[in-house]
This record gives sequence, structure tokens and C-alpha cells, in this order.
Amino acid sequence: MTIDPSASIHPAAVVEPGAVIGPGCRIGPFCSIGPDVVLGARVEVKSHAVITGWTEIGEETVVFPFAVLGEIPQDLKFRGERSRLVVGARNRIREHVTMNTGTEGGGGVTRVGDAGLFMAGCHVAHDCEVGDGVIVANGAALAGHCVIEDEVILGGMCGVHQFVRIGRGAMIGALTMVTADVMPFGLVQGPRGTLDGLNLVGLKRRGTAKADIAELRELFTDLAGGSLRDTARRKAEEGGHGALAAEVLDFILGPSDRSFLAPR
Repeated sequence: MTIDPSASIHPAAVVEPGAVIGPGCRIGPFCSIGPDVVLGARVEVKSHAVITGWTEIGEETVVFPFAVLGEIPQDLKFRGERSRLVVGARNRIREHVTMNTGTEGGGGVTRVGDAGLFMAGCHVAHDCEVGDGVIVANGAALAGHCVIEDEVILGGMCGVHQFVRIGRGAMIGALTMVTADVMPFGLVQGPRGTLDGLNLVGLKRRGTAKADIAELRELFTDLAGGSLRDTARRKAEEGGHGALAAEVLDFILGPSDRSFLAPR
């Protein structure tokens, strides 16, 4: 066990031999830190939180009470293989959040990026890849093997089906079930998840140029006119696109085992 001298650990916490506790960490009462856990600098683990498994938590992340990070996957195919959970820096992981380790069949790692907000009761399943700046609202759930790119917002109580990809800057409404890939900057809402437009609020908040937004709107309209992949392939061959439109086309033409939510 390696505990930096500057770390603060409440006497009622349990830190098992083998854990690595970085400088400036704070661990509250009744927490449980497993033997294969690594906490980066200035991580704060509030009371009653559990961090177990082969888990790494990046610097300045805050874990709130009753969160459980690094437990085994909720997957009947899991046979006890050694797998990991890697969480980046400056995340806020609120009460009752669960994040599971990976599986052998999915690459063995569940990975969460930096500067995310994971609100109370949300779930990140095995082998997910979650980008930077992602916001997951209360009670939302990611099934196994999902890919959530940077700056995605997932509304409260929404669900994302296994293996689904959600592109950068997309927004999923509350109570929405997403069963197909979502293009970058898309806006999805409704009980069964329909792609109703672009996440214009998010684009404007990021300071996106009006010309880029106009090009995305035109592309969205074109994609609504026929086969999504065929149209995207034709548009890509035409060339001359701005960076954001090119990102959308690359995403649609990228590898995926799932269908896409098509623009309406």
C-alpha cells in the first residue's frame, strides 16, 4: 500500500493493502478502497463511497456518497477475468453512480474521459468509452460497449442500447431510448428516440461560427432525403466541407454494427 503523506484518510475508512493514494487525496468516513485502486492527486472520495476492482481515478475527481466504481460487469458472459475501469481527471461523480469494469470480449477496459458530470443514479456499463466533458443526467444508463464522444449531453432517465455510438456534441432528451447511432451534434428526443434536428443550443454555446451552423443545417436536410450512408458517401466524395460537416460525414461512414437514427 502506498499512501502519500499529504493524503487525508478518515479513521473509519477502509483502505486495503495494495491501494495507491496520491498526494492531497481526501477519503471520508465509511469509504472502501480496494487493493488494486489508484487515486490520482487531490481526488476526493466522500463518505460511504466504494471504489474497488482494478480501477484508476484521475486527479481532482470528486466521488460523492454511495457511488460504486469498479465493480464487476452486469454481464452473464463475465467469467471473472481481470479487467479495468479508468476514469480521467476533474470528473464529478454524484451519489449512487455505478461504473463497471470491462470484459474480455469488449477489450477489458471501461474508459471515462476528463471533466465529466455524472449525476445521481446514472450507470456506465462494461467496456463503454466515454469522452471528455460529457454530462449524464440523473438515472440515465449506458449499456455495454457504448461509445459516447466528447461534450455529449444525456438527459435524465434516458437509456442507450449496447454498442450504440453517440457523436460529439449530440444531445439526448430525457426519457429517451436510443437504439441506433446518433450523428455528431444531433438532437434526439421522444420515447423511442427520433433525430429531430441539430443541437443548436450546444453549438452556439461553443461559439460555433454561423457559417458552420448553416452548413450543418444544409447537410442535415440533405441527409434526410434518402439512404443515410449513400447520401453521406456522395457528400464526402464531393469534398470541400468545413471541419464540422466533415466530422459528421466521417462518423456516419465509420465502422459500426448498428443502424443510424436518420434525420426527419
